[in-house]
Amino acid sequence: MRALLLAAGLGTRLRPITNNTPKCLVPINGPPLLQIWLERLTAAGIGPFLINTHYLADKVTAFVEESLFQKKIQVTFEDNLLGTAGTLIRNLDFFQDEDGLLIHADNYCLADFTAFERAHNNRPLGCLMTMMTFRTDDPSSCGIVEVDESGVVVGFHEKVEHPPGNLANGAIYIISHELLKIIETDLNYVTDFSTEVLHRFKEYIFTYEISDVLLDVGTPERYENANNLKN
Repeated sequence: MRALLLAAGLGTRLRPITNNTPKCLVPINGPPLLQIWLERLTAAGIGPFLINTHYLADKVTAFVEESLFQKKIQVTFEDNLLGTAGTLIRNLDFFQDEDGLLIHADNYCLADFTAFERAHNNRPLGCLMTMMTFRTDDPSSCGIVEVDESGVVVGFHEKVEHPPGNLANGAIYIISHELLKIIETDLNYVTDFSTEVLHRFKEYIFTYEISDVLLDVGTPERYENANNLKN
C-alpha cells in the first residue's frame, strides 16, 4: 500500500525548535520524526512513499537523499502550500487506482500499521475510508468523532468546548480507491481534508481505535512529552 506523508507544514507553534529544522525532522529520542515514520511503515510492508515539502524543503530533500529508504521515496515540492486535500488531489496518480494511506507526518505515532490495514480490509460494507482514532485527555483541543456500534462515524465535533466523548481523529487515514475517484471527480476544488472532505462522508467512514502512542508534537510542551516517553 502506498502512503502520502504530509510534511510541508511551517511548524510555527513549535518555534524556536523549528526555526532551522522542519517539523517533520525534529528528533524524537534520537532519530528524526520522518525516519521513525519510514521505518515503522516499511516494517509493516507499506510503501512506496510520497512526501510533500515546502518549509525548509532543502533539508527534507537532503534527508531523503541520505535515507536508507531513498529508492522508495518521491518528493513533491509546493511553492505555495496546497492544503491537506489540495496535496492529495494534485498527487492522486501516485496511488495508481489502489487504496492508499494519507498521513499527517508531523505527529508521533507508534501504532501497528499491519493491524490498521487489516481493519480497513475488513471494514463494514459501504465504508469508503478507515480513520485511526485514539482516546484523548483533552477532547476540546481535538477533532472528536461519534461512532455507532459498528465503529462507523455518525458525528464530528471539531475542537468544540464540550464535545460528547473523547474519541479523537488521529489524522491517519486509509482511503479506498473508490473514494479517491470520488474526490477526483467531485471534490477536486477543496483544500482541507478535515473540514471539506470528512464531513461529507459521515456514515461511510470506519474507525480503528488504538491504545498505542499517537501524539501531536506541535508545541514545545508536547514535543518534550514525546521525548520523555519510554518506548
